[in-house]
This record gives sequence, C-alpha cells and structure tokens, in this order.
Amino acid sequence: MFKEYKTIREVVGPLMLVENVKGVKYNELVDIICSNGEIRRGKVLEVNLDKAVVQLFENSQGLQISEAKARFTGHSQQLAVSKDMLGRVFDGMGNPRDGGAPIIPEKLMDINGEPINPAARDYPNEFIQTGISAIDGLNTLVRGQKLPVFSMSGLPHAELAAQIARQAKVRGTDSNFAVVFAAIGITFEEAQYFIDDFKKTGAIERTVLFTNLANDPAVERIATPRMALTCAEYLAFTCGMHVLVIMTDITNYAEALREVSAARREVPGRRGYPGYLYTDLATMYERAGRIRGSEGSITQIPILTMPEDDKTHPIPDLTGYITEGQIILSRDLYKKGINPPIDVLPSLSRLKDKGIGNGKTREDHADTMNQLFSAYSSGKESKELSAILGEAALSDTDKLFAKFAEQFEKVYVNQGFETDRPIEETLDLGWELLKILPESELKRIRKAYIDKYLHKEGNNS
Repeated sequence: MFKEYKTIREVVGPLMLVENVKGVKYNELVDIICSNGEIRRGKVLEVNLDKAVVQLFENSQGLQISEAKARFTGHSQQLAVSKDMLGRVFDGMGNPRDGGAPIIPEKLMDINGEPINPAARDYPNEFIQTGISAIDGLNTLVRGQKLPVFSMSGLPHAELAAQIARQAKVRGTDSNFAVVFAAIGITFEEAQYFIDDFKKTGAIERTVLFTNLANDPAVERIATPRMALTCAEYLAFTCGMHVLVIMTDITNYAEALREVSAARREVPGRRGYPGYLYTDLATMYERAGRIRGSEGSITQIPILTMPEDDKTHPIPDLTGYITEGQIILSRDLYKKGINPPIDVLPSLSRLKDKGIGNGKTREDHADTMNQLFSAYSSGKESKELSAILGEAALSDTDKLFAKFAEQFEKVYVNQGFETDRPIEETLDLGWELLKILPESELKRIRKAYIDKYLHKEGNNS
C-alpha cells in the first residue's frame, strides 16, 4: 500500500526532508511526483521519529517542493531478473541501454541481497581458467573466490578486464558459464570499448553489462554494483550457472559513497571516506561464493585504481582485508611494453592451492609455481645487484637468474591482450624457462616431475 505525503520541507543537493511520515523504512523506494506529472525516484536514507531523509537518484533542479508529493512504495530498490538478460546492456539502475525491449521479469529481487548462512557456504576449490599465464600459473583464480585487481591510473586495466571476461571458463562446463560486468563511473568511450569488444568476439552472448557513466548521478553509482550482484545471484543460485562478476572501478564507487556521506554531513573517517566504508565494501564482496547443494557459484574480480599509486590508501587497504588476495599491475612493467603488466611477486591468490594439482590443472603445477616465484625473485635481486655493482660482480649462476627474470617477463608475463593460453601451455612455458637455470637450482620441484617434464618431447630448447 502506497503512502503519499505533501509534507516535503527542504531540498539540499540530492537530499530531501519529508515530515510527518509513519511506518517508513530505511532504504525504502520513494517516488517524487511533480506538479507536471513527472516522477523522480529516490530512497530513504535516514528515519528519525516522523522525519525521513530521502536521497534523489536524479538532480533536484526545477523541483517545486510546495507542489510535489512524496510517495513511499513500501519496498526497497528491486531488479527485474530473467535469463533473457544475457546478451543485454543496462544502465546503472537496471533499465535497458541497448535500445532493446524491457525485460519481462521472472521475479523481482531486492538489490541489497539476502545474507548467506555461513554454515551453508561451500569452500572454493575449482580452477577457473582466464587464459592469462600470470594469473593461471602463479595466482590462480578459484570458483567462488574474490580476487581484486589493484591498478594505477593510466594502466590498461580495462583491456585486462575485457580479456578476462572474454576468456574465462570453468573447464568442462562452458555452456553454463556467464559473466556479469559492472562498469562504475566510467567514461562513455570506456563503456563503448567494452560493448564493442564483447560484440566483436561474441562474448556478449553470455554477458550481462551494467554501465554507469561518469555523468550519471552519484547515487546510481552506489546502486550499480548491487544491481550486477543481484543479477549474478539470480543466474547462479536460481539458474545454476557459474557466474564471474567483474566490477570496474571500485574507486569511483567509494568516491560516490564519500560524496553522499558529505551531503549527509556525517563525521568523516580516513581521508574523508565514511567510517562505514569497510562494512559497505564487505556487503558487496561477501556476496561471492558457493552454496552447498547449489550448482551455481559467484566469483568476483573487483578492479580498482589506487589513488596516487598508494597501496595503503583506504580503498585498496580495506579491499585487501575482505578479499582473498590481489593481482597488482605494475607501472614499471607497462613502461617496458609488457602487457598485461601483472607484477607477480606482490600479487597473491590466497586460495590458489585449492584450485590446482592433479585432476584440476596438472600434477606439477604447485611445484613449478613455487620454483618460478623463487627464480624470478632471485633474478630480480641479481639485476638490482648488477645495476649497483656492475655485471662483473655477479657469479655465473647469478647471471643465469638475471637472464631468467628478463625472459620470464618477456615470454611468460608478456602475452598481450588477445592471447588465450590453456593451462597446459602456461605450465609447459614455465618448464621451458626453467631450462635457463642449472638443474641443481630447481630445488622446489620434485625429482620425478623434473624427469617427466623438463626433458619432455616438444619441451626441448
């Protein structure tokens, strides 16, 4: 039952005060009916006795509060969901942006989601192949995981996001895999890049896109990732699909949160962000996972640009606490022309051990991964030493490690944004690079695997 009030008292920016209200709930959807019949939408931000603060989704320009009415709908923001959403492009509020017909909903779902009972969660343990060696080989993505990408302004995270969306698959279940892509506060050109890329490669058929542009209202920016996650929950837990959710850019989301918090005159926390930033981010990230007894799953790759390239900034810092690792992009590698410029040493996937090994990837995966990490780290140290003391100060073994580090970046990490490498090719490439080093230095690999794979046919230099 709708409740209508003509008691709008004040409008400040995107906020509106309605007095003498009864039975109004936090997050409830509100229609503002103007004197000319135009309807603007908003939601309840705060309720204090008989007063409600409403946040408008559009600007308040030209709104005559003496003539307008506030109609409270009795429910929070909802998304009309259906399997027909696959292959479609929507705006940040779930309205079609591709010129197609509106979705005929199979059901309406609250965009704030239902809390998952922790006891019902299943542990992530299945490998997702992205086709990118630096991720698959060294920082493996596991179905049901939250693995953010920490980027810096000017680095090609958009190309990396498009590549993952295009190439990602749970092996053996291709037909049941979907991608939900949320573009948050990006430019029109970036949004068009994603749409064109997905259409060109045919990936659009299994993708749902939600695009919130930089000139759209800040409030819509806060709703966009929740719209995407609600769509993902429907596809995963109602339709039984494996869903990969890619959200870019979480920094724009946090900025919108700070803007709204300032409009509400809340006491700011670190760097002006609201004190509840951690909780707010957790309500999004924790919607990833697997549920016992359900075929489907949600895997998340949030992408964020670190302000001032600072890993200790509140957004990457808090994201790191909530998620299971991070993929870090490097400006130095990008300057060397290495794409994708993934810095494997500070990157980490905390669940990688659960998704690799016999029956998932290959028996030698864990050993080669550890050896490649170790050798690359030693090689970088040797290169630094060489830069300070000169090459003459290096032992023969140090020189081989330095050569390994160089080749590792050029051949293993640098694969471009179009190459899709199966995991077997990535592992074989690792063995090929390890041949640069003396066999006595391969201390992290079992002898049986060295005998089986190092001298394998087709693996000879």
